[in-house]
This record gives sequence, C-alpha cells and structure tokens, in this order.
Amino acid sequence: MGRYSDKNAVITGGGSGMGFAMAKLLVDEGARVMITGRSRTTLDTAQERLGENAVTVRSDVATMSDLDILADRAKHEFGTLQALFVNAGIARTSPLEETTEQEYDELFAINVKGAFFTVQRLAPLLSTGAGIVLTTSNANVMGIPATSVYAAGKAAVRSMARTLAADLLPRGIRVNAIGPGPVDTGILENGMNQEAAAQFKAQVIAANPMRRFGTPEEMARAAAFLAFEATYVTGTELVVDGGATQL
Repeated sequence: MGRYSDKNAVITGGGSGMGFAMAKLLVDEGARVMITGRSRTTLDTAQERLGENAVTVRSDVATMSDLDILADRAKHEFGTLQALFVNAGIARTSPLEETTEQEYDELFAINVKGAFFTVQRLAPLLSTGAGIVLTTSNANVMGIPATSVYAAGKAAVRSMARTLAADLLPRGIRVNAIGPGPVDTGILENGMNQEAAAQFKAQVIAANPMRRFGTPEEMARAAAFLAFEATYVTGTELVVDGGATQL
C-alpha cells in the first residue's frame, strides 16, 4: 500500500517533463492518475512507462469541448478526484518589439484561459479535502527580459490560486500554486543546438544561488505536498527555484 493508494488525480500536461514526474510519483505510491496532452505519441510513451494505473486523454486545455470530454472521462473512470494538477502550459520568449498578436493570444489561451476552465470543468468532481495545484513560474515576479507575455500569464495564474481558493473554500477544497524556477527537462536540447543549450544552461546555473537546475522530480514532490499533505494551506504559492527569487 502506497501513500496515495486511495487517491485519484488528473494532471494536465502530464505526458512529459514536470507533469510526467508528478504522474510517476503518484502512480509509484499507489494512486490512479489521468494525464492529458496534445501529442498522442507522447501520451502513448507515458502510458507504457506508467502502467495500468494511468489513463491518458488527448486534450487541449484551450479548447472547451476537449475539457468537457476530459471531465466526462474523469467522472466515468474515477467518479471523484482527490487532486487536480493544472500543469499544462507553454513557454515562449519574444522581445517586446517582435511579439505578435498570435503569440500573445496563444500564450494566454493555454496558460491562463486553459487553467481557469480546467478548474471550472473539473471542480465538480473534487471531493471534500481535495487539493488543486496550479503551475506558475518564478518569472511572474522577476522581470526577465523577453518574457513579458509569458510572465504576465503566470502572474494571472498566481492570482487565480488566491481567488479560486476563496471560491472553493466552502467545499473544503484547497487551491495552491507551485512556482518552478529553472528545471532541466531536456527541452532545451530539443529546441536549440547543443552549443547554444550548453551556453544557456551555464548562464542559468551561474545565476542560481544553488548553482544548478531543479529536477522534475523535485517539482513533483513539492506539488504532491501541496495537494495532499499541506492540509492547512490554501491560496499560497510554493516557489521551488533554488532560491533565485529569495537570495
């Protein structure tokens, strides 16, 4: 029997990176999880690694019909939920002068609109005492160049953690946020050449008080703490960034 053997959870953006690490931690501790993502290939790979206690649903959080299908599937598979991890999101950097309306709309549609309506659609399935964890970013307080739209969206999600916590408190549901700093998920190597990725990572490491990136597993442990153990905590943001915003 694992710590979470009686728990059901939905994790949006759970096919890779931090979302997958969250799913693996929960499954390893006995929970049943439903993970979402936009890539069927990524979800199939995650399913193979997670095993029979995981259910995958191809879903785009920016599409309301997809969220309706997700809610129906979660109700059919689990009945009730004890945790919801609102993790799906995209990161884009663009200088102020070069940011397009399309880029702006896409970031807000997925990161902000998607987060809000994920909670709206799935909240009816959450049991008393359940925990919701929103993924924000330490960029929402740092003023990092070329991240104005992304950071503003994550600041909006941070605000949602407070207001949704107040909305759902009468039902005994807690809402908190995890604010990751730099996390090594391998995405840099996929998005740029090895030399550029190595240079960027060296700069980030040099600027971080702990002189390293975080790991997806460290983010997952923090998120699980907020969802299940932090029973007297709601409306807060747990920043997991190696001290970058504090020291």
